[in-house]
Amino acid sequence: MSKSAIFESKSGRKIAYHKTIGTEPGVVFLGGFKSDMQGTKATYLESWAHDKGRAFLRFDYSGHGQSSGRFEDGCIGAWADDAQEVIEHLTEGPQILVGSSMGGWIALLMAKLIPQKISGLVGIAAAPDFTEDSMWDGFSEVQKNAIMIDGQLALESEYSDEPYIITKKLIEDGRNQLVLRAPLKLPFPVRFLHGTADADVNISVALQILDHVSGDDVQLTLVKGANHSFSEPENLTMIRRAIHAITMKA
Repeated sequence: MSKSAIFESKSGRKIAYHKTIGTEPGVVFLGGFKSDMQGTKATYLESWAHDKGRAFLRFDYSGHGQSSGRFEDGCIGAWADDAQEVIEHLTEGPQILVGSSMGGWIALLMAKLIPQKISGLVGIAAAPDFTEDSMWDGFSEVQKNAIMIDGQLALESEYSDEPYIITKKLIEDGRNQLVLRAPLKLPFPVRFLHGTADADVNISVALQILDHVSGDDVQLTLVKGANHSFSEPENLTMIRRAIHAITMKA
């Protein structure tokens, strides 16, 4: 595996990334909550982009993977800042953003912040506003009190041996990053992919996104039996085809 390059943000965070030089529009992969750029989807798309001579970028948010910082010190706003700086400084021209789970939220934030840098968007089990609508709204009063009084709450995760540490900062900052409370225009081709067996992000979220956003070319595909990781070979093929469909319109 090649060594990651490092981009230093204006706040001093050191963001690890892998960049593939190639034709435009390039593709930027935005990972999920406490995931990293070594995942199946990111590395599959990098290999595909390399074979096709397509520009591609994957990176780790601060506090994730090989980037600097502690996960517990991060929040949606900080990770969105990481994404914005990386996209603005390490890519040329408009990009196709591929956002997985939390990465789908980050991608939608980019649509608000830097629409001129986006030529298309693919959301995979997109989870916008999850800190409020899924976490906070689903917490018991005991859990909410733990966050407000102790400043954090440890949640078991089926994806890691270590618990997820949900902080007061994460919850409060998330309320400043919500994208489903105000009009959200997506003036480029958009493809949302969501599995019917997703146990982490309910299908209702995908339908809510579809109903909420506005745009001339927004499609949602529900995939029977696919889970939240959306990483089976047939799922990866669907992601690639979604990118290709957007490229044909760019």
